[in-house]
Amino acid sequence: MYKSFLVSEWKKWLRDPLLKFMVFYPILFGVVGRYVLPLIAENTGFSIGYYADLIIVILVLLVPHVYGALVGFSILDDRDDHILTSIHVTPLGIHQFLSFRMAVVLVLSFIATTYVIWFSNIGDLSLGNILAIAFLVSLAAPMTGLFINALAKNKIEGFAVMKGAGMIIIFPIVSLFFLDSKELFFSFAPGFWPAKAISSLIRGDVLLLTFNQYIVIGLVYVLFLNAIVYKIFIMRIKV
Repeated sequence: MYKSFLVSEWKKWLRDPLLKFMVFYPILFGVVGRYVLPLIAENTGFSIGYYADLIIVILVLLVPHVYGALVGFSILDDRDDHILTSIHVTPLGIHQFLSFRMAVVLVLSFIATTYVIWFSNIGDLSLGNILAIAFLVSLAAPMTGLFINALAKNKIEGFAVMKGAGMIIIFPIVSLFFLDSKELFFSFAPGFWPAKAISSLIRGDVLLLTFNQYIVIGLVYVLFLNAIVYKIFIMRIKV
């Protein structure tokens, strides 16, 4: 059952030109990091090493946003077709249906984020650290998809919510310029924790917390946000 559902979901993404583009869009991030930025650096004197954490954070935080929007628009299509209403009376159930969708987008985001960091080859990060960062970053993907559906009723509203949610990425980026307790002013943004974890690896022991502390606190925080957004969405579709 899950296999047939996955095949159906994949075909639906590839039928829609926008969703098809979004599926493969993160591949470009790795290409930019691996080839475009070094080319720019050679011709302008731009130092990739000096801004390594900033570059990785910008490339990485866009990935879960893209895949979150992908699943968000897919669920909006299902709502327009009243599929979620029909799911309520099937053995699968709405919770299993949504959980599977969220698991799929989490895995896709995790693979894409790992690829972007590894293929970009910036910062000389170990595989273990890359996987830890990728997992934490990817948890924002299902949260973004649910957030879009918690606030939007259709794709037009969904685009507006997606753009608004995308603005939150600015706060983790700005936080990289702070190394003391002032950085916590930006900690409300989910991307803050993986961003500072990346920065702690690049810059060393000059930040407020350690890599492990950023990862663990970020994990708890993002899981909490996922739970909250999930409950809001479930209440929304029951109205």
